[in-house]
Amino acid sequence: MRKIFALLIASIICIQPVSAAAKTENWYVKQVGNGARPIVMGGNTATVDGYNTLYLGAEDEKVIYLTFDAGYVNENVISVLDTLKKHDVRATFFILPAVADYNLEVAKRMVEDGHLIGNHSASHRNMGAVSDKAQVEKELTDAEEHFKKATGAQMSKFFRPPEGAFSEDMLKYCTELGYTTVFWSFAYADWDNGAQPNCEDAKEKILSTAHNGEIMLLHPNSATNAAILDDVLTALEEEGYRFDTVDNIGAKSEE
Repeated sequence: MRKIFALLIASIICIQPVSAAAKTENWYVKQVGNGARPIVMGGNTATVDGYNTLYLGAEDEKVIYLTFDAGYVNENVISVLDTLKKHDVRATFFILPAVADYNLEVAKRMVEDGHLIGNHSASHRNMGAVSDKAQVEKELTDAEEHFKKATGAQMSKFFRPPEGAFSEDMLKYCTELGYTTVFWSFAYADWDNGAQPNCEDAKEKILSTAHNGEIMLLHPNSATNAAILDDVLTALEEEGYRFDTVDNIGAKSEE
């Protein structure tokens, strides 16, 4: 009887519930072209829309929200900043701590040039797989504190999850912590410096899919982006688009 009782207790201990891992989703969109807004393919928008998130601006305004995910600094990042300054365009830079670690002057310049500095996490981990609120908070606050200590400037409460990986838990925690999670309505394969897209193909892809309220994701380390950005901004301006930072989504133009 004692043996049976011991086995029963052991079985009860073994089947105690454990915390379920977060269900990771990946954000992506399908472009339509001809000025039409894209179709959201990755992520349940009904779920996403229940939290503080952005992936498109207003449909009735010819505004493009130019965003850059910056993990490090090279000469292409500096070229991108030069081009933005030439066009008097303010963009949103979602940055990792390495930006300030390895080129503090560039990190400071982003602030001085009037760009909005967003959070890209402290470690560039898959945030969709993080089910613990304290870990999500640590990723965000560590990045904020690092940037403030390095530059003296405050990082904004806008967060771009690395590689667009997310979960409902992550969205919930970010909202509770006062952050807005920012996805995108345009992105393309520009991040690998060892496999850069052809410049003409890249320009065609960007320009042919431009749309009102677009949140455009680019990587500033890209040699292609550095080479074509001047032409792209010129062409979009000629089409009547203006540019803004994501903190102004929902604010009507005074023009």
